Amino acid sequence: MPERIAKQIHNKIKNSEHVLLVPHKDPDGDALGSVTALMHILKKMSKKHSVFCATDADSQLNFLPYVEELTTDEAVWKNPFDLVIIVDSGDLERAGMEKFVKNKKDSTTVINIDHHNDNTHFGDLNLVIPSASSTTHILYDLFKANNVEIDSQTATCLLTGLITDTGNFTNAATTVESLDIASDLVRKGGDIKMIKRLVFQDKSIDTLKLWGAALSRLSKHDAHEIVYTYLTQDDLKEYGVNESEAKGIANFMNVLNEGKAALILKERDQGKIKGSFRTTQDDIDVSKIARKLGGGGHKKAAGFSIDGNMEEVLEKVWQAIEEHKNNENK
Repeated sequence: MPERIAKQIHNKIKNSEHVLLVPHKDPDGDALGSVTALMHILKKMSKKHSVFCATDADSQLNFLPYVEELTTDEAVWKNPFDLVIIVDSGDLERAGMEKFVKNKKDSTTVINIDHHNDNTHFGDLNLVIPSASSTTHILYDLFKANNVEIDSQTATCLLTGLITDTGNFTNAATTVESLDIASDLVRKGGDIKMIKRLVFQDKSIDTLKLWGAALSRLSKHDAHEIVYTYLTQDDLKEYGVNESEAKGIANFMNVLNEGKAALILKERDQGKIKGSFRTTQDDIDVSKIARKLGGGGHKKAAGFSIDGNMEEVLEKVWQAIEEHKNNENK
């Protein structure tokens, strides 16, 4: 933890009048865990604050405190914020904050707290640590460095980010440090049983049928050694579930002993396809491939969103992988 930046961020929070907190679009457990942990700290400090998210939060994460206070209404930007804290976002587009930051007052400080290795360092203060397992991992260290009390509620928020970004401590983000932090958060009252039950075990029959549809379509691109599958809007309608129910499929595909990486494509509204890469291979960086497709992420887990139908998008994926291989071989 860079002590100087950690102290600067804490001082900015202490001296602020009105704070705006922002997670990335389609916030996951790490983004919402980070935001709700900060909300709880700000409430304990009696700091005025608001929370903006460019999209609605997944109802699966409604167990986190204060989630109901998130707003997707850009009218909130009209408030006179002197401090903006953006968490778990590699860039301003991912956070839906390009317009706000472009037009913000000079007196407004933007703080960027993140662990993505492709972060653009868009903040006035940037606490970006790619080696951290999650953004809540960074916040844990930030709180500890500034002697901020981590009570049971804060611990549950932080633990949610750790558990979801490490895939319940099964993927490459799992480290000795992340396990030590998780252990301390459980000691402080973090409700690990509730998190695991609501995030990983609370699956309906229809959800598992949706997973079955995706798994039944598994294919392998032999030349690129990519195992892939897809889901359509018709699949979601057939089984009566929303897209969030498919979130765990990409991580589940990491159990495969074939291929160097796994890819799931999900058809979204308005002619867009969302792709999620996963790998356990040490010599593969899927974030580099995702960036060629307009996305980004981590070395072992990355994603993108692109226009087109399934066939067109798959062709773009193979082209991006080919370009990536050519660049690596130069």
